[in-house]
Amino acid sequence: MNWQKTIVSFILVVVCRTLPCVAQDTSRRAVTLPEVNIIDPNARPEELKVQTPTQVVSIEEMKHLGGTLLSDAARRMVGVTLKDYGGIGGIKTVSARGLGSQFSTLTIDGVAVNDCQNGQVDLGRYTLGNSSYISFANGQTDNLLQAARAVAAGSVLNMETAVPEFGDRPFNLMADVEAGSYGYWSPTLSYQQRLGRRASLSLWSNYTRSDGDYPFTLFYTVGREDSTSRERRQNSQMRMATADMNFFYRFDSQRRLHVKAHYMNGYHALPGPVIFYSQQASEHTEESLFFTQARYKKTGKWLEVQLLGKFQRSNDLYEDTAARTPTGILRNDYHQQEGYLSQALRYYIGGKEKGHFSLAFSADEAVSQLQSNLSKHNDVQRMTALGVLSAEYRSIPKIGIEDGLRVNAHVLGTWIRDREQDVESEPYARLSPYAGVAYTKGNLTLRYFFKENYRVPNFNELYYFTVGRDLQPEKARQHNVGVSYSSSCIMNGTYFWDNGISVDGYYNRVSDKIIAVPMQNMFLWSMQNLGEVEVRGLDISATSRFRGGASSIFITDDWRRMLDISLTLGYSYQYAVDRTDAASKVYGHQIPYTPRHSGSIALTASTKWVDVGYSATLVGRRYRMSQNTDANVVRGYVDQGIKVSRQFWLKHGKLDVKAQVLNLFNVQYEVVKNYPMMGRNYRVGVGYAF
Repeated sequence: MNWQKTIVSFILVVVCRTLPCVAQDTSRRAVTLPEVNIIDPNARPEELKVQTPTQVVSIEEMKHLGGTLLSDAARRMVGVTLKDYGGIGGIKTVSARGLGSQFSTLTIDGVAVNDCQNGQVDLGRYTLGNSSYISFANGQTDNLLQAARAVAAGSVLNMETAVPEFGDRPFNLMADVEAGSYGYWSPTLSYQQRLGRRASLSLWSNYTRSDGDYPFTLFYTVGREDSTSRERRQNSQMRMATADMNFFYRFDSQRRLHVKAHYMNGYHALPGPVIFYSQQASEHTEESLFFTQARYKKTGKWLEVQLLGKFQRSNDLYEDTAARTPTGILRNDYHQQEGYLSQALRYYIGGKEKGHFSLAFSADEAVSQLQSNLSKHNDVQRMTALGVLSAEYRSIPKIGIEDGLRVNAHVLGTWIRDREQDVESEPYARLSPYAGVAYTKGNLTLRYFFKENYRVPNFNELYYFTVGRDLQPEKARQHNVGVSYSSSCIMNGTYFWDNGISVDGYYNRVSDKIIAVPMQNMFLWSMQNLGEVEVRGLDISATSRFRGGASSIFITDDWRRMLDISLTLGYSYQYAVDRTDAASKVYGHQIPYTPRHSGSIALTASTKWVDVGYSATLVGRRYRMSQNTDANVVRGYVDQGIKVSRQFWLKHGKLDVKAQVLNLFNVQYEVVKNYPMMGRNYRVGVGYAF
């Protein structure tokens, strides 16, 4: 495909830019600056000099590109597969490297978001809001001081809340409103208050609504060569209100406390599949979510401590007005609540600056409960206990110097038991190992890790609509080997280049994969341990950033604003095939909705007059079912967007005016078969910060 050649060409350009600066014009003397690490417990994670592949997107980058939802940020991550069931109200789930969405864990400020019902989190329900950055780590984050639930995940998507910065002001106030095509409207209000020298408070709220009745072309044949008609999407309206409160307290330079309270209430019509003339538009959900959590961190010369606590309650209503039951329309009510505690300790043998070894231990306890109006299995409780014992060796422990060898290993213990009507099931229990190594010399880092994951069936798989099932947990084994390289330089003090490239190859294998098999009809399903999946892949990400000052040869002396240009490229190859039964027709076929090729491009430029952001998501052909036939093909697509904004500095604040075009070239595509996505649409907005 042409877009694949385009990605390779862009990556080659960035690789060339990462060559040492001395290879350039010798008339301008190049100076390479040593790196200095600033220790901050909430600092943006390192992306290149780590054991596990890590990607980070700052909130400023997402503002330049026009992203508003967590799913917008996840779409940019290399190796991530996003399922989008059409429309603004459509469900959006994420999986990585062919492992399935249940292996991916979403954390907010390091605290996991759990859905005990189906094990998946809808990323369309979370706005970027007052976050500072979004990070994604394959395997786990490169940090011993983390919750055991995060260690147990196959990949971790983390959203970190921004800590207020005041300068000389006692408060910050921001109001913003966006409007767009098909009834899109989204006002936001944010207030931050300084509470003495050590404490601060932030309040953030947003309301978003959309009619979602966008037009699309209906094709009557798989090859799109026959007659077509112009239709409009039905049952895609949504509304969602979100409020977020954060309290930050700094006891001293070593101890910090962060308390968060979050509430969301929403209505999402569920657009149905478009099959011939029917859109089957009769379903909707109503949901509310409340959680409060606290994180306490202490860093010291010998010991680091992290304490997490969380209470979460959610209510979900699913209704299908076209489906009938003896008592009326189909209406399912679900109520979930969970209490969660986590403790983590890290001890540096010999002290942080002199010791080579450190030990860590994390322990998590959680009690989850799911209640519903179903006739069976309507009150189920799950008790979870996780424990992680870790050890790390660093050949050069001195803070601020990353050169040398790092070896990390841990063993994770899992114990889970379900209880229903005072009857306890047999517990799930297992020990799962991890081992990782990274070697850094200057700007070059080599890495490898092995990890075993153990996923216990969720409530939907065990109990939904049928008698209890005897299912074995899924087991996944991950191998990753990678290399990363970075370079930075200044020439004559006039401009600054910052470049990096990361290449990772991986091999995953999932055994005892849980597969749904229809029984009497397509409504009643049997869940069985039948599957085995093998995944081989390659992830490549490259970044290049240029910053020029007032004396640069590219700008005039009266230009007081820095020129900032950033280019990020990503490419992913996934060979994810079924290895269940060699005699089966689907043996060796690509698993559903996993593209063999995918990629992303993000380009931002800040100038004196205007800020511009361009983004493109590239996804190759996929298959909607296990059998890779022409009838099951889901066509590849390229989705592009552009955003233009300008800031005006006024006497008492800053005015931000912005305009955005999504799906720039009006490409009609589907992420999930028969769920057409929105064509070209527009958004405009204005914001004012005091």
